[in-house]
Amino acid sequence: MRPNSLRPMLLTGSALALAFSVAGSAFAADAAPGGGVSEVVVTAQRLNAARDTIQPQTGASTYAFNQQAIQSVPGGDNLQLSQIVLQAPGVAQDSFGQLHVRGDHNGLQYRLNDVILPEGLSVFGQALNPRLADRVQLITGALPAQYGLRTAGIIDIRTKSGVDNGGQISLYGGSHSTFQPSGEYAASSGGLSMFVSGDYLSSGLGVESPDGRSMPLHDRTEQAHAFGYFEDILDPSNKLSAILGVSSAHFQIPNLSGLQPGLGLTVNGQGAFPSEALNEQHRESTGFGVVSLLHTSDKWTAQLSLFARQSALDFTPSFPGDLLYNGISQAAAKRDTAGGLQAEGVYTLNDNHTIRAGLLLQVDRSTSATTSLVLPVDADGVQTSDRPFSIADNGARTAGTYSAYLQDEWKLTGDLVLNYGLRFDQFDGYRSENQLSPRLNLVWTPLHDTTVHLGYSRYFTPPPFELVASQTVSKFAGTTAASPGTADTTPYAERADYYDVGVSQKLGDFTLGLDTYYKTARHLIDEGQFGAPIILTPFNYLDGRVYGAELTGSYAKGPFSAYANLAYSKAQGRDIVTSEFAFDPADLAYIRGHYIYLDHDQTYTASLGAAYRFGDTRVSGDLVYGSGLRADGDVPNGRALPAYTQVNLSLGHSFGRTDLRVDLINVLDAVYEIRDGTGVGVGAPQFGARRGVFVGVTRRF
Repeated sequence: MRPNSLRPMLLTGSALALAFSVAGSAFAADAAPGGGVSEVVVTAQRLNAARDTIQPQTGASTYAFNQQAIQSVPGGDNLQLSQIVLQAPGVAQDSFGQLHVRGDHNGLQYRLNDVILPEGLSVFGQALNPRLADRVQLITGALPAQYGLRTAGIIDIRTKSGVDNGGQISLYGGSHSTFQPSGEYAASSGGLSMFVSGDYLSSGLGVESPDGRSMPLHDRTEQAHAFGYFEDILDPSNKLSAILGVSSAHFQIPNLSGLQPGLGLTVNGQGAFPSEALNEQHRESTGFGVVSLLHTSDKWTAQLSLFARQSALDFTPSFPGDLLYNGISQAAAKRDTAGGLQAEGVYTLNDNHTIRAGLLLQVDRSTSATTSLVLPVDADGVQTSDRPFSIADNGARTAGTYSAYLQDEWKLTGDLVLNYGLRFDQFDGYRSENQLSPRLNLVWTPLHDTTVHLGYSRYFTPPPFELVASQTVSKFAGTTAASPGTADTTPYAERADYYDVGVSQKLGDFTLGLDTYYKTARHLIDEGQFGAPIILTPFNYLDGRVYGAELTGSYAKGPFSAYANLAYSKAQGRDIVTSEFAFDPADLAYIRGHYIYLDHDQTYTASLGAAYRFGDTRVSGDLVYGSGLRADGDVPNGRALPAYTQVNLSLGHSFGRTDLRVDLINVLDAVYEIRDGTGVGVGAPQFGARRGVFVGVTRRF
């Protein structure tokens, strides 16, 4: 197998997996003077392998991307992390860089070296990018007991380390006025090692275009990321590591052109305002840190981690334009700080039983401050004065999360493994709720190249604490910002039963897989954009049902490899029972008695890609297809938007220590609408990015 080839790989304990793999280990041993092998590197490799035994994905569906696979994707590590994960089966793209895995709205949990990264405030920006990743895994399906709280998909990132000394600097840019310099450096000395990276992005395409233009009006973004991983191998059985990261992003909110306000309002005598002159601004920032101590011995391995994350989101309105167009001009500032402890371990009881247990404690503090300019109206909604007045609405809350699990991996026979366990979650936030959740996974390998899995998981998913609305609905009564209704029930935790059955089969150089799933939920969580600031708010459907199937295939032989995924999904909900104030009463009445499609439902999703390497040259490409998210029709979310296909190509060549790449994104210049501005909880329209040509040069040292 040659470098940069793409090939299928069945991951340990997974019934289905599509992986991009390269020859050699990500922690390949450095040659020591005299031709020996560095003892420190071998120790690091062994400790990382021991850490992986704490959280195996027995019975889950796992899809992995290593560094070479990431570089083969057109755009490589210059992309957002979401664009890499989009190549996995059953992943649908949405506006603002959101992803939907198996029909779930969001429900993604991010982990760094198996440690949970607390959720933060983020709409457009992403605090993590592929540049820091040695390997990215998407873990989904009927998950074992170590995974909880966010269960639609676990995005587990194994970070790069300082094992391989050296670094690189890169310049990347092209269409949409994109300019993106970056750099990374790794170093080690004895048991100490470090990896640091940083990048800056300036682009004229920060948020999806609202009208399909290649260069949207008023859509610049500037973003910066910095990341560091530090490791100290104390002795052959113990390792201390630390992770630090920061990100900052500024976005202009893009404008449509040629419009005038349509509400018939006047502000200080002014009723006209060209849409081109709107000047809304959005800022996000995040800082996070993790410190972990790993210990391993012949019988057991344990890791203790302390983690923290602080995030901020600020929205600056455009006055008087926002007031004339929306009836409200609202400045919003939200802050969220979270920290906690995660302790997990594995103990080999005997040849047939492996016991795993873990504990999670987390405290979260969220504050929200808004200042809104509104106009007074009478009982019929008619404006009574053109002089705006201000409404301040501030709030703060602290939440606690307490989780524990215990499970046993039982080898019933040589080809049959049963992983069973219990998980308990307690969440004290806007509500106090808890659940004891059984988990059961059976993995059968009847033939050497055949794997079958059957799984059941009970899930408990609290609403995103930092996003729960703190708006006081009654304050806006009698103004142009009055809500359609007054009911404002606090969101509940979602409780779901999840079933998964799948099979994978290797046929020579081919690997084929089929996975099916079915989920029923009480208080199904969804999210929507309500109000002027682009901040999502969670709400619940009383009942939900989600089901689907995924077909995967891959081929690898010599320098050529390819993969293809096709997924079918249906996601529906009935009766919105929380955050009711944000919805039209007529929609609430209809949904109360009818199942409707969720706004993020996409019936068919497909992805495929191929790569070929000859000498120092690599050619690759991929394709993403979606049958369209939902929009309003005769009923809420009653129709699907038109289907779309995006094709991307990449060419790369190495000149010694200098690498050159050319990426062509959206080769066919497809104009496709991700959102049309209608649907339950949907804001403005958004289009996919138009055709772009990008060039990158990297110098390694």
